[in-house]
Amino acid sequence: MEERKYLTTWKRYMPVIRLHLKKSMNEDQQFKLNITDFESAGDRGKSGYTFNIVMENGKVINNISGSAVARDLYEAIKTDEAAKALLQDKSVKISVGKTFMLSIKTTHLSAYK
Repeated sequence: MEERKYLTTWKRYMPVIRLHLKKSMNEDQQFKLNITDFESAGDRGKSGYTFNIVMENGKVINNISGSAVARDLYEAIKTDEAAKALLQDKSVKISVGKTFMLSIKTTHLSAYK
């Protein structure tokens, strides 16, 4: 099993992901990914590249173990100091659908949990 084959691709997207993370504080964000960037990194075939990552305070709270694409995105985010700072005290859902649209939805975590 090839490890981290999408990490380089996600690192190239980090500047735009950071920008959209910041903007997502005010409204949900979406931007189109380039499918060929991911296909050249690894062929997902029928399983596709769709996934959801739900994070609270920068920690993943759902199971992403079945998606190399999601795991590598999380790896890229948690090693990016600016992105990590944007995730503090927030609940962030990042998802990619069949149309290769990356969506970011951010909500502030309540102090009363």
